[in-house]
Amino acid sequence: MIHPNTELRLVNPQVGYGVFATAFIPEGTIVYVKDSLEIEVSPQDYVKHSKSMQDQIEKYSYIDERGYRIISWDFAKYVNHCCNCNTISTGYGFEIAIRDIFPGEQITDEYGIFNMEQEMVLECKRPGCRGLVCAADLDKYYPKWDAALIEALSSYNEVEQPLAPFLDEQSLENRNGYCNGEKAYR
Repeated sequence: MIHPNTELRLVNPQVGYGVFATAFIPEGTIVYVKDSLEIEVSPQDYVKHSKSMQDQIEKYSYIDERGYRIISWDFAKYVNHCCNCNTISTGYGFEIAIRDIFPGEQITDEYGIFNMEQEMVLECKRPGCRGLVCAADLDKYYPKWDAALIEALSSYNEVEQPLAPFLDEQSLENRNGYCNGEKAYR
């Protein structure tokens, strides 16, 4: 489920749609939570689909730690990648703002975290763009990503969390354990 202060907009014909903030979203805010309405496609079910359907599943899903492809039921599936993203996925079943996000700014994510099986050529061509997202990115960039996440999680309790009620019990327990110093960062 995507944060309520967001909307779907056309970025451009080449990129397609993106998700944009409609109000200020401070660092440390949950921007997406994997909730009970998400569509889960198991590896066994994925191979049963036609190539055309597999292409659509690939386009709008991410692969979780179990190997399931997760497709958001709302417009969260339109969050685009950016090498200088403003949100990133935690190990706790949600994505968090790793810096302040301003009204009108596109919500962007780091696709290198999503267990990608195929390389993805990037379109942005901005300074700092890697040009390509691939499976090796996780091993290469995780220290930088973890540092940003740990910093953002330190603000978690200081900001409004409209999506917190949608966290599942295990995600909430793990997040609380980390934030209370009882568990290591996952």
